[in-house]
Amino acid sequence: MAPFLRALVASIAFYINTILWMVICLPGLALPRHLAWNIVLGWAKSSLWLTKVIAGIDYRIEGRENLPQGAAIVAPKHQSAWETFAVVPLLKSPVFILKKELMWVPLFGWYLARFGSIPVDRGKGGAALRAMSEAAVDALEKGRQIVIFPEGTRRPVGAEPRYKFGVARIYAMLGVPVVPVALNSGLYWPRRKMRRYPGTVTVKVLPAIAPGHDPETFLKELETAIETETDRLVAEGRARDFS
Repeated sequence: MAPFLRALVASIAFYINTILWMVICLPGLALPRHLAWNIVLGWAKSSLWLTKVIAGIDYRIEGRENLPQGAAIVAPKHQSAWETFAVVPLLKSPVFILKKELMWVPLFGWYLARFGSIPVDRGKGGAALRAMSEAAVDALEKGRQIVIFPEGTRRPVGAEPRYKFGVARIYAMLGVPVVPVALNSGLYWPRRKMRRYPGTVTVKVLPAIAPGHDPETFLKELETAIETETDRLVAEGRARDFS
């Protein structure tokens, strides 16, 4: 299959798969959360399978021993749409911090709300941060993991990092460990491009940053950890799959 056609088929299959899961499993939202979560898990795993079978994109996880079992913040690098579903099977009970507009998407927003996703209204400043922190505390008290992309949006491979201070404020407010996650998904599923490139995405779960640092020190440590390892993974992926 020609590369462009394969990428087109992979994209269509992903969206059809997503819509089918949301429509067919809609009654399942009435189930207790721990049972209804299997819907999201099934969607994520089927999306990974389709991406592998059609686009030729496999993945491997390094550092599984660093995955949190209880309350923690997980901070992945964000290069691609791929990690938005790939992170789901890695965690026991994740809660995503995301822009509020996603909650308005028909069907999709209902699922986000059902599983406790935390919307952020970027226009409300401090009030939004307080509301987000209250929701995050509630999730952490239930032993769940908060997932936040520290740059706030997808960044192309090789782009200058732009870490938002919001993640440092959340770290200071919540007082729990933060687990950095590096990856090279942007090599295979580039941001805002139709193309998909076959190969193996590598995800590296790094040792947690303990609570108690001042926000500035924490943010610098987080950025250094993620970017250093991401640069290594990108170089490794290019040498293995693009040479």
